[in-house]
Amino acid sequence: MWQDVKALNATSSTLFVLTLLACIASGVWWVSQRPMFNLRTIRVETMGEDELRHVNNLTLRNNVLGKIKGNFFTTDLDAVRQAFESVPWVRRATIRREWPNQLIVALEEHEALGTWGEDGRLLSVKGDIFTANLAEAEEDHVLPEFEGPEGSEKEVLSRYSELRKWFAPLKLVPEALSLSSRYAWTVRLNNGMSVALGREQSSTTLKERVDRLTGIYPQLITHLQNIETIDMRYQNGLALSAKGLKIPAEGVKPKPVTVVR
Repeated sequence: MWQDVKALNATSSTLFVLTLLACIASGVWWVSQRPMFNLRTIRVETMGEDELRHVNNLTLRNNVLGKIKGNFFTTDLDAVRQAFESVPWVRRATIRREWPNQLIVALEEHEALGTWGEDGRLLSVKGDIFTANLAEAEEDHVLPEFEGPEGSEKEVLSRYSELRKWFAPLKLVPEALSLSSRYAWTVRLNNGMSVALGREQSSTTLKERVDRLTGIYPQLITHLQNIETIDMRYQNGLALSAKGLKIPAEGVKPKPVTVVR
């Protein structure tokens, strides 16, 4: 080999290139560790036009700052994103670097629609389940109550929106909506009345049952006050309970109630 000039030249060239690359890498690493690249500012912005209502600097400082490691070059942006998304009320975060020592964070907040289940969780207007201070959510509006099997959140949200429209002609608003483990629907309205709508046998089942109720309801309330429950699962009728509704004594003819359909 020592007599092979070409091989020696090739070896020396390779060694030179490797040495040069090592020097460049060392130089880049040295420069990247200079104090000027230490993160000095984390600027928080909002996604879209809405201002942040529940997330503030104190909350972010307490929940995020200790989780951010490294400098401008070495910070793991995905880890930073996860840290911000772990903060209560934060739905989504995006992170980008800004030369030479800043991170720009854009946040999207959850907007609470109502409560979910009995463990203090919240359902957002986009169908996400999240955990946050319930008292803060109640400052915005009265929270409807929702519950359903795991994974049914968006289905319950969609049905709630439909029920609001379907009951609007009666000037009634759903205050609670439940989907049972057998996928049967029950809605409680703002007059305290609970309506069992049952399972969906077809895509129109629930709409037909609500339409049947809205058609007969004005006549029902002229004869009965304080209706507590209505069961619409019957094909051609309904069952109900109401305060003060009594079964006549034996031998006493009940006063007839006529409902025209």
